[in-house]
Amino acid sequence: MTKIFKTAAFAAALGFAAPALAQDIIVVSHGQANDPFWSVVKNGVDLAAQQTGANVDYRAPETFDMVAMSQLIDAAVNQEPDGLVVSIPDGDALGPSIERAISAGIPVISMNSGSDVASELGAALHVGQSEFDAGKAAGAKLAEMGGSTAICVNQEVGNVSLDQRCAGFEEGFGSAVTVLPTSNDPTEIESKVAAALASDESIDTVMALGASTAGEPSVAAAKASGREILVASFDLSASFLESIVAGDAAFAIDQQQFLQGYLPVVFLAAHAKYGLIPGGDVASGPNLVTADKAGQVIELSAEGIR
Repeated sequence: MTKIFKTAAFAAALGFAAPALAQDIIVVSHGQANDPFWSVVKNGVDLAAQQTGANVDYRAPETFDMVAMSQLIDAAVNQEPDGLVVSIPDGDALGPSIERAISAGIPVISMNSGSDVASELGAALHVGQSEFDAGKAAGAKLAEMGGSTAICVNQEVGNVSLDQRCAGFEEGFGSAVTVLPTSNDPTEIESKVAAALASDESIDTVMALGASTAGEPSVAAAKASGREILVASFDLSASFLESIVAGDAAFAIDQQQFLQGYLPVVFLAAHAKYGLIPGGDVASGPNLVTADKAGQVIELSAEGIR
């Protein structure tokens, strides 16, 4: 992680020196910081806090729990921070709490999930990717590579963003796609993917929705099947990237979640200090990471940046 903090001097040169009175910013996400994906988001949050001098508190429920998450947002509102960052995996469940923050005069930026509802809920902007469009691009690419029958492995059922990924994937793929619901336990995922492949020999494509949780076990199940299976995944992990380099996986879809943690904190700190904020959403992805690019990204993924 040493390399991350070497950019602090550069940020200071851009005017991000710590203010005399630090801003208080609270980040509430649906993912725990010990999750490999969300640890990268948290790394972005931490670097932004260091560079801006803001006091930043990262919070998440212990499991994917919208009731608990709405309570965390309510508690954050009661603290009257200078800014609030939220992910919005379920707009219906979290909307009232987010609108309460807006009504209290707290600037809100959404990140990662919720691009479709952020504006109507009153968020200033969203930092993330269009999950449907990302899924559509992945589906089209896998169809181009020869895929004809696919499963979409959903490890977080009820997360609207993941539903959008599968829906977009099906449209882009243009032929049969079956959603395979699982938990986020890699052992269970490997077992379920293996069972799906064994029960239907026409399946030649696996779309995973998270590299470390679903992508890696999907690669293992595909290799164990002894068949030629196209495996792709949303998001990155060092191991999945190595599978791409080795030819065991097709590609990964990078939404650059480090930026999803980093940019909202920088934006809210600048807003609190100077009244500045971007005028629209910021697209952090998608980027397809194929074999020709994967090797360059592995080191940064291992360092918690990609």
